[in-house]
Amino acid sequence: MMWSPPATLSLLLLCQLLGQAPLSRSQSPGTTKLRLVGPGSRPEEGRLEVLYQGQWGTVCDDDFALQEATVACRQLGFEGALTWAHSAKYGPGEGPIWLDNVRCVGTESSLGQCGSNGWGVSDCSHSEDVGVVCQPQRQRGYLSERVSNALGPQGRRLEEVRLKPILASAKRQSPVTEGAVEVKYEGHWRQVCDQGWTRNNSKVVCGMLGFPSEAPVNSHYYRKVWDSKMRDPRFRLKSLAQKNSFWIHRVNCLGTEPHIASCQVQVAPARGKPRPACLGGMHAVVSCVAGPRFRPLKAKPGRKESRAEEPRVRLRSGAQVGEGRVEVLKNRQWGTVCDHGWNLISASVVCRQLGFGSAREVLFGAQMGQGLGLIHMSEVRCKGSERTLSECPALDGSPNGCQHENDAAVRCNVPNMGFQNQVRLAGGRNPEEGVVEVQVEVNGVRRWGTVCSDHWGLTEAMVTCRQLGLGFASHAIKDTWYWQGTAGAEEVVMSGVRCSGTELALQQCQRHGPVHCPQSTGRGSAGVSCTDSAPDLVMNAQLVQETAYLEDRPLSQLYCAHEENCLSKSADHMDWPYGHRRLLRFSSQIFNLGRADFRPKTGRHSWIWHQCHMHYHSIEVFTHYDLLTLNGSKVAEGHKASFCLEDTNCPAGLQRRYACANFGEQGVTVGCWDTYRHDIDCQWVDITDVGPGDYIFQVVVNPKYEVAESDFSNNMMQCRCKYNGHQVWLHNCHTGDSYRANAELSLEQEQRLRNNLI
Repeated sequence: MMWSPPATLSLLLLCQLLGQAPLSRSQSPGTTKLRLVGPGSRPEEGRLEVLYQGQWGTVCDDDFALQEATVACRQLGFEGALTWAHSAKYGPGEGPIWLDNVRCVGTESSLGQCGSNGWGVSDCSHSEDVGVVCQPQRQRGYLSERVSNALGPQGRRLEEVRLKPILASAKRQSPVTEGAVEVKYEGHWRQVCDQGWTRNNSKVVCGMLGFPSEAPVNSHYYRKVWDSKMRDPRFRLKSLAQKNSFWIHRVNCLGTEPHIASCQVQVAPARGKPRPACLGGMHAVVSCVAGPRFRPLKAKPGRKESRAEEPRVRLRSGAQVGEGRVEVLKNRQWGTVCDHGWNLISASVVCRQLGFGSAREVLFGAQMGQGLGLIHMSEVRCKGSERTLSECPALDGSPNGCQHENDAAVRCNVPNMGFQNQVRLAGGRNPEEGVVEVQVEVNGVRRWGTVCSDHWGLTEAMVTCRQLGLGFASHAIKDTWYWQGTAGAEEVVMSGVRCSGTELALQQCQRHGPVHCPQSTGRGSAGVSCTDSAPDLVMNAQLVQETAYLEDRPLSQLYCAHEENCLSKSADHMDWPYGHRRLLRFSSQIFNLGRADFRPKTGRHSWIWHQCHMHYHSIEVFTHYDLLTLNGSKVAEGHKASFCLEDTNCPAGLQRRYACANFGEQGVTVGCWDTYRHDIDCQWVDITDVGPGDYIFQVVVNPKYEVAESDFSNNMMQCRCKYNGHQVWLHNCHTGDSYRANAELSLEQEQRLRNNLI
């Protein structure tokens, strides 16, 4: 029987008396929440459970068929269903059986829109719980899967965990790595009974706290401390431990779960057994091992350990530490991972391999920007116990219908270092901008103050925004006189700040010992503007390789190029207009693969007019073109101003937004590219003074970091170059980080390389 609103008053009263919700066919999309649970690590199959009135329940298999499974799978974010499973194939559930005799047309967007007997009206048992097997491909537009997606509403789940340090040495550590486990349940913190506690449980807890692994603890010593406190009348521990509301009774994890709520958890002893929750036990104690980036300086690993832990996986283009697009190294070349079958368990293997905790969110559809080159892996099927992603079964990505728009990404749990509380912004028009105020220790007292703006740049601003949890830096601001800082925090307490770009906080960057700032207050205070997304410019290396050639160009045609410093210094001493210059010419195509449009740093009112070429320069140096010897010494150079930064082409379905004609707005839209043809002025390197030999040809986009990007490591492109005095060959062209197997260069090291300082 099908019911449809509006329900009558008598029906509502009857339902209230029976303790049931009114039976209904229609429900607005998204109001029902589904999840798949049961044994196995595949995210697309399991027992179907529905969240209703704050409680998870199952669905009976009566009348359930492929149409109903398809609606459920689509609601879960998959493209469709492969099949369904009856008779509790994925194990019997617990709690209410919310739906029975479900009947869908197949076009519904939510299982709650299908017909049924009504909420909670069923004659089934849990031996009839239905399961579904969905297609592993995610729907277009399905963006992410969070740990919280599989959990109940706030106040009805195990929300958080923390370690309460007991030993004096543990209390002094940052982050805290050892202590008694406390779980937040229904808004209140409880301790966990140690009876039946395992290393697998510890691994899950450590993963949630941002640590890759667990370590054994001295249970005998902790037992002595516990017994001592139980006997001491000054402590309330004895009376508290007798209350069941003080405890989580039992926890049983496999060790692969991304969250303790995914484990088997018994909050209190079984009903009908009025006994203490932790009779004869004590609180569970866990010791975690911090990843290399979060260890104290004295605990740095030795050479052998460092070499063994060198990861062949990395995260790219993430705003925060522990997040980004997943890339793996195979055959000495970096490539991406397809999001088909990508799930929290596989992502957790990546996170732990990189020295973080378990994954808290997986992202689909290139949410951290698109990669370049090969797609190394698809349909990754980790069990969760693997030490590296390469141990997991997977298919090759490219032959399986994957494009870079399917690049997978992850957000990992990272330890709480407390850095976010040591920096703040003040005086801005919104919370994402303002004067940078930091907390430092001055003469043994912690106090707030400002940062001197001398040497303040985009790299330092990036570290600041990361420390604040506000994403990327859009601007590094040196003059902040128009922003009113916090009263009492006007004094400069940090100067000479130089960051490499990998630090977790400004306090980790190099800086002056005694503060030295010529402009001690006001105008000399550093500021930032942060943003949650950023562009990412990447050069098309293949096009450079295919279009390079030599031209001997007469000086009579190079006056404008000479005026814009596009020729070598020796051109100044030639007998103009007689003679020629030998130019290595090529085309360049620059893609914006990021998540925001690339725009010039300044508005049109600040652009510089160049009379000779009759155009404006929105960025004076947009690219560097260099010819280097094999040991890195520069022998020839060129540069390109962004006199026409525009959308030359965009993929189908994407509108061009920027054009230089008629003094138009300049920029490169996300997904589009800007092309500089080989036959325009300054699109060359002047090699007139270069002798035959083998060289490195290098192009660097946005070399001075004038505009913020999500990833600067791919701004450099290099080719091997052979020049015999008459002809030139470019080969093995690739972006700067395509083949690097060892630890990545810091931004500071890359800047030195680009400026020929190494």
